[in-house]
Amino acid sequence: MKETATAGEMSISVDERYTQWKSLVPVLYDWLANHNLVWPSLSCRWGPQLEQATYKNRQRLYLSEQTDGSVPNTLVIANCEVVKPRVAAAEHIAQFNEEARSPFVKKFKTIIHPGEVNRIRELPQNSKIVATHTDSPDVLIWDVETQPNRHAVLGTPESRPDLILTGHKDNAEFALAMCPTEPLVLSGGKDKYVVLWSIQDHISTLAADPGSAKSTSKVAGGNDKHVESPSIGARGIYQGHNDTVEDVQFCPLSAQEFCSVGDDSCLILWDARYGTAPAIKRSPVSSSILQLVEKAHNADLHCVDWNPHDINLILTGSADNTVRMFDRRKLTSGGIGSPIHTFEGHSAAVLCVQWSPDKASIFGSSAEDGILNLWNHEKIDKKQAPTAPPGLFFRHAGHRDKVVDFHWNASDPWTIVSVSDDGESTGGGGTLQIWRMIDLIYRNEDEVLAELDNFKAHLASCSP
Repeated sequence: MKETATAGEMSISVDERYTQWKSLVPVLYDWLANHNLVWPSLSCRWGPQLEQATYKNRQRLYLSEQTDGSVPNTLVIANCEVVKPRVAAAEHIAQFNEEARSPFVKKFKTIIHPGEVNRIRELPQNSKIVATHTDSPDVLIWDVETQPNRHAVLGTPESRPDLILTGHKDNAEFALAMCPTEPLVLSGGKDKYVVLWSIQDHISTLAADPGSAKSTSKVAGGNDKHVESPSIGARGIYQGHNDTVEDVQFCPLSAQEFCSVGDDSCLILWDARYGTAPAIKRSPVSSSILQLVEKAHNADLHCVDWNPHDINLILTGSADNTVRMFDRRKLTSGGIGSPIHTFEGHSAAVLCVQWSPDKASIFGSSAEDGILNLWNHEKIDKKQAPTAPPGLFFRHAGHRDKVVDFHWNASDPWTIVSVSDDGESTGGGGTLQIWRMIDLIYRNEDEVLAELDNFKAHLASCSP
């Protein structure tokens, strides 16, 4: 199996690339945990921090398990021990077995999920509440703390969602977002719809009184008992895409504004207030469309993220192998998408993009090429290595097949969890990695040089 890491680089095998990467782990990483999964996982998300200790913190981690049918599909709640910066010894970081489970990741609870878990999103106001997408039109809401722990064996009845969100007319498999400012849920699907729900009236009573909702809905893929869960309908349904909606995201500062991308190559910015957007920007397709960007990329769009520090900046990732950064004040030129910059550092379709929760100019992108790239858009015009794409400052090459999801840790901003579908290479279901690059890479250059000078002086003073 051959692949090109970046344009212009020599093709090398995945195994050769991985061997090179592993030899550099003690130099490039402050900490890394490698966890071989039993089953493939399509999503990974950080939950709440549980405990802070001297050398490490304990934190929830949400994972999915996509099984072959011999056991049920599950939503897994794990406890993760996150080693603090500058604690792990360099000689120990690379000493892991690719076919073993990590001692830093311990399964805490298993929820038997109705169907495969394609996407997990946590509620920012209460990260113990999560939403999941499966191969059905519904969005499922779970209170992971009050859900009972289940044993995942064939024939075990499915867990009962605390709430079901209805409104899609066809399967909604991947596009899912939770609002940072209010308890709102956003979804997109094969019906070409973007659907919005409010769970404000339900989140406080989900576990205590699940029967309080007005209507019920049968869980897709349920067992013979057809266990029913409370359900609510949509607050709004937004039509403007001409093909499957692949990803959605809220504006970080407004619960009324959100965006969506799809297989029609379009990026759409929406305003749920119907008419508050400037009339010159309003689309004839729908009064709630703030702006429609046709041909945002030259292929299907897979992912989108909105900068939490600068709400004018939006990232999109596509099957054309690129990431594009748009300024919402000037999205188009001549009727087509006009990005500020196109980032070219992948050799296959981009699957996930996400801004750093800590730094306004930093973001990550993962792709089917097995690479997770970290970028700084403020360094686009700065001098770099001749073969490095503009803005790229770190390449995580620890996965050996497509990196399907990753998530920055808001409690420890330079720590990232990533998951890949590389079971054939690892003898398992895939690989989960939790990692943090060495801080000499991203800190201020003058500060780093001063520290290295001090270290050099210290070594000199210790010499006989």
